[in-house]
Amino acid sequence: MTFWMLALWGTASVATLMLILWAIHLYLKNAAIVDVGWAIGTGGLGVFYAILIPGDLHRRLLVGAMTGIWGLRLGLYLLFTRIIGHEEEGRYRALRREWKDNLPLKFLIFFEFQAVLCTVLSFPFLLSILNPAPRIGWLEWLGAGIWLAGMTGEAIADAQLAAFKRKKASRGHTCQAGLWHYSRHPNYFFEWLIWVGFGLLALAAPHGYLGLVSPALILLFLLRVTGIPATEAQALRTRGEEYRRYQQTTSPFIPWFPKSRPS
Repeated sequence: MTFWMLALWGTASVATLMLILWAIHLYLKNAAIVDVGWAIGTGGLGVFYAILIPGDLHRRLLVGAMTGIWGLRLGLYLLFTRIIGHEEEGRYRALRREWKDNLPLKFLIFFEFQAVLCTVLSFPFLLSILNPAPRIGWLEWLGAGIWLAGMTGEAIADAQLAAFKRKKASRGHTCQAGLWHYSRHPNYFFEWLIWVGFGLLALAAPHGYLGLVSPALILLFLLRVTGIPATEAQALRTRGEEYRRYQQTTSPFIPWFPKSRPS
């Protein structure tokens, strides 16, 4: 099958997953389940391509493992921190207030848009597996190394935040421990680093520059759309002046040493 035929099959499979999750969200009244579907769906596409496409076995195993591990870890983390035993996140409640009526239809469109996004973001996986080179090259190994650094950093940041939230005294306060002392969003930074690794996998393949669209899109979403802007707006609503002081001293994205608070 051609690149675009494979992408079409991928879109159809994730669209089906999102339709099921949309129906579940109507029962749960928690639209954050779309984030679980985004992670599982995107990572699952990498596994799907690795199984379906003939080619170098070692490359298929590498891409399938990287995408499958990433998608499963992130999907389970989101499931247990945003869905099971949790109320709907503030950013999705804000969407409900903004959209007002015809919410089931509007959320269906939103869920299915995520399916298309999953396919676009999976281009590096598809390009890498279609790479006709007989063995894994140095650029791909570099991408795998950056992916591992990103996975490790994100897992540490998530664990530090979870440990902070488990303390009763932390309620209503901002986590500033560990990696969160050096970045307001270390989890987002390391998530982007993971996608840089995926992009380098694709870059080793013919037309691999198309795979760089994914880390560029992830960076755009994190910095300007659904990542930092929505998260910080919610933090300011709930933590007010404490979070404003945190913004004044701590890097928004790339981990760096905090600066002195302005007088």
